Amino acid sequence: MRPDDILAALDPEQREVAEAVRGPVCVLAGAGTGKTRAITHRIAHAVHNGVVDAQGVLAVTFTTRAAGELRQRLRQLGAPGVQARTFHAAALRQLTYFWPRVIGGDPPRVIESKLPLLIDACRSLRKNQDRSELRDIASEIEWAKVTQIGPEDYAEAAKKAGRTSPVPAEEVSRLYEMYETLRRDRHLVDFETILELTAAVMTEHREVAGEIRKQYRYFVVDEYQDVNPLQKLLLDTWLGGRDDLCVVGDPNQTIYSFTGATPRYLTGFSVEYPNATVIKLVRDYRSTPQVVSLANRVLDRARTPHKLALIAQRPDGPEPVFAEYDDETAEAEGVTRAVRKLVTGGVPTREIAVLFRVNAQSETYEQAFSKAGLPYVLRGADRFFERPEVRQAVVLLRGAARSAEPGDTLTLTVHHILSGIGLTPEPPAGGKAREKWESLKALADLAEDLAAAGADLPAFVAELERRASEQHAPPIEGVTLASLHAAKGLEWDAVFLVGVTEGMLPIIYAETPEQIEEERRLLYVGVTRARAHLGLSWALARSPGGRRSRKPSRFLDGLTGRATQRSRTPAAADRRAVAAPISCRICGKTLMAAAEQKLGRCAACPADYDEALLEALKAWRTGVGKKEKLPQWAVFTDVTLQAIAERAPVSEQDLLTITGIGRVKLERYGEAVLELCRAAANHTEGA
Repeated sequence: MRPDDILAALDPEQREVAEAVRGPVCVLAGAGTGKTRAITHRIAHAVHNGVVDAQGVLAVTFTTRAAGELRQRLRQLGAPGVQARTFHAAALRQLTYFWPRVIGGDPPRVIESKLPLLIDACRSLRKNQDRSELRDIASEIEWAKVTQIGPEDYAEAAKKAGRTSPVPAEEVSRLYEMYETLRRDRHLVDFETILELTAAVMTEHREVAGEIRKQYRYFVVDEYQDVNPLQKLLLDTWLGGRDDLCVVGDPNQTIYSFTGATPRYLTGFSVEYPNATVIKLVRDYRSTPQVVSLANRVLDRARTPHKLALIAQRPDGPEPVFAEYDDETAEAEGVTRAVRKLVTGGVPTREIAVLFRVNAQSETYEQAFSKAGLPYVLRGADRFFERPEVRQAVVLLRGAARSAEPGDTLTLTVHHILSGIGLTPEPPAGGKAREKWESLKALADLAEDLAAAGADLPAFVAELERRASEQHAPPIEGVTLASLHAAKGLEWDAVFLVGVTEGMLPIIYAETPEQIEEERRLLYVGVTRARAHLGLSWALARSPGGRRSRKPSRFLDGLTGRATQRSRTPAAADRRAVAAPISCRICGKTLMAAAEQKLGRCAACPADYDEALLEALKAWRTGVGKKEKLPQWAVFTDVTLQAIAERAPVSEQDLLTITGIGRVKLERYGEAVLELCRAAANHTEGA
């Protein structure tokens, strides 16, 4: 590829990124805006123009698949020598290389999971923890290690951070300490220790730091909003005071704070590097204007100064659909019908996803899809290349490749091998047999694609091995079922966001304003996964015939007015009713400020209200917040309470005239508020 061609296909902002080849660069890239395209073209442009040798670039990302995609794109752009790796892969490579020289002996063995060591730690301390608790304890240890907190400081740090320990914090500390003792005694390292040791070796051995810094002088970090303090420590050690660093990320997609990730390194980049070039990518090439509009509205009420309003570049598509159901079973059946309609209309099942807040929600959809005969893929289960049938197939294909004759037909050979272990012309009805069939069918389809490009059997096996190393699974025919966290970085033609209720999204244990905002960003991530078709739904009860006590998520306020599967909801009607100009009830002037509209008067006009009623309302709000584990503003803001005290409503209709009180708040809190107002009125009359 010629140097001019690298820049030719970029939009103005992407081109600005590609041409900013020196010094600190921060790219704030909204969802679907082509960030990977921008940074790979920047690297290739720098290499082709002699700014840096390809071998001097280290591009760091968070998943093996993302690193593989970076390498593939850079090869296509004529920069095949660039190292693109995850933080852990890059650090482990360096640590393994230098260990014999500076430490001596064999490098430590890497453990994939903390559970076996934690089980042994429990035995040593004579503790009896069940497996689910141990998984939670492992997560706490990971959080402590990435935030550089030792066992002795865990309890105090966890309390300060507002973390809820699965067992008493002192017990986590003791298990953490024993875990570390056993790990060191057995010459093992976990993923956090790999980063920590690499930074330590560079700090303590100047010759090691010199060699690494001589090798790498040009750094690119993707998904910078997900960097944790330990990764930042290693990155700073790699840099060694230099500033040839390009970071790219989206503060609106910060959804891993619970793991220790923090967006402050991204949002504070220009403070750390005052001479940094900051570029925003906001042209959304992924989603239709209708989806982009909804995504922007999700963030309209976010309490953050770092909003990136997206600008859609695609043609119009269907409006997002909002649907309310009586119970979860009815919701799953409704989504199944909608999926069936899309499939009938030509949308492949692999281009459809059902996303939920917690993994436990998947079971209802697994049952509904199995009953309907729709294939599905549960994301977050076994990795594709670790499935028994896939491992067996790769072994057989590898053996066949060694004895392949020139002229052997790739597709016929592959189909012959796969049919011997379970691939049939038609898929089984469902269950495990269907999952196995889908895995083998994905291998067969990949073989057909590569055969069309001229590949033979050895080339096909080499491609499988490359994909396995990068965890780049071939597309499997089936609707994806995934949590919102697992869906980050992916996209589909059609997305259904299900279970969008209070207590689920936001999740019930999200209590602080920061935690609530992270839950809002989760919804934003879910919305922006959709290219064209988007559905959001909720159920009023868990089971058929159950009490319909659930409420739609507060994040839907102001979003559901345009397209719903039911007739327009009363809440939507209320929102439309207050959209007209509002006049001051005292002087008649049109009110412009939101606080004035809520109070129903100009800020300068005199307020006449019962102070005792306002205090009673505030005390009631405090009690409700504690009981429901909500921040007080999420019940009613101070301005809303002031408006209630000033107007002293006597009926539900009176309450609905106050801006910010819709049907949801009315049903939840109306009776209690009116009772306080009536009590205040009776007290005044009695006096």
